[in-house]
Amino acid sequence: MRRSDLALVCLLGLAVVATTAVAPTFVEARPAYEIPVHYTVDDDSVEGADGEAWDRAPAATVPLSSAGANVPGGDDTSVTEASVAVVRTEETLHVRVSWADPSRNVSNEEIRSFADAVAVQFPANASNRPPIAMGSTDNPVNVWYWSGANASEELLAGGPGTTTQFPDSTMTTNATYRDGRWTVTFSRALDGTSANRTTVPTDEDLDVAIAVWNGGNMERSGQKAASEWYYLALGPGPAGPPYEAILWTVAGIGIVVTTLVTIEGVRRTRGA
Repeated sequence: MRRSDLALVCLLGLAVVATTAVAPTFVEARPAYEIPVHYTVDDDSVEGADGEAWDRAPAATVPLSSAGANVPGGDDTSVTEASVAVVRTEETLHVRVSWADPSRNVSNEEIRSFADAVAVQFPANASNRPPIAMGSTDNPVNVWYWSGANASEELLAGGPGTTTQFPDSTMTTNATYRDGRWTVTFSRALDGTSANRTTVPTDEDLDVAIAVWNGGNMERSGQKAASEWYYLALGPGPAGPPYEAILWTVAGIGIVVTTLVTIEGVRRTRGA
């Protein structure tokens, strides 16, 4: 093989390598405030915090800070971030929230004892973003709540201090505490089934916010660590696998075409 041909082959090889290197960059790039959603048809694979589907669900790290509530000690919170992963099946949404906590607090039966807790907040109307602090009268929120004191509730809120419990909730939870870390999984049907209850869309993104209470730090009520609004990537667009595949393909084609044009130019120059 002539040196010129060998050089051209090397150029094409470099193009392939470059495509492989660039593609993961596109795939791993994630818009701000996005929480990816993994889709599976097997509900059994999502059971518990360690179900098989969770191994394939990418988790997002969500920063938390004091919710700023005007209550004694409202700014004294200790949890700074939570890991959030989401799996959707044909009929069910599963949200797994995990955070570090040095102590397992599961009782509030004694004076000045409080249980660890976590909440996931959605707009009651999936197409309308409510105020982050528990919504408002005309734009309420749904809250999925779990407490270490064996309390799991699906709530409606129209502003701070206005929570009421849905009497017919079908939401379920699963919680584990292991190696200084809580992992709590919420599961509920996509269909809201009643007025003022979030129906989870399958073709558009859904706003979501997270709050965590560290009972060991005497956190309760408005004294909590909370996130800003994030969104579950349920709709088409930059978050979905089809978009990632398109980016990967375009990047690869662009690099290869550029290389082929260069090769053709070299050949013509040498033939001149």
